[in-house]
Amino acid sequence: MTSRTRKLIGAIVLLVFLAIYALLALAVAIVLQVNTTSKFVELAFYVIAGLIWVIPAAFIVSWMSRSDDDLKAGN
Repeated sequence: MTSRTRKLIGAIVLLVFLAIYALLALAVAIVLQVNTTSKFVELAFYVIAGLIWVIPAAFIVSWMSRSDDDLKAGN
């Protein structure tokens, strides 16, 4: 797989992942009724939910940015 193809697939996967993640975070907030808790708990939830998506996205970006030589060598 070429670098360009990997970047295209990675960009599509990132967009789909972020859309699904945002909907899941919203569903969790509704189920937990975050808006009825204190403002500090609500802020903490949205800060954590707003940052946690970075971890899986970092793996996708790492895979996208690999060179063709790294993948052929199995690294």
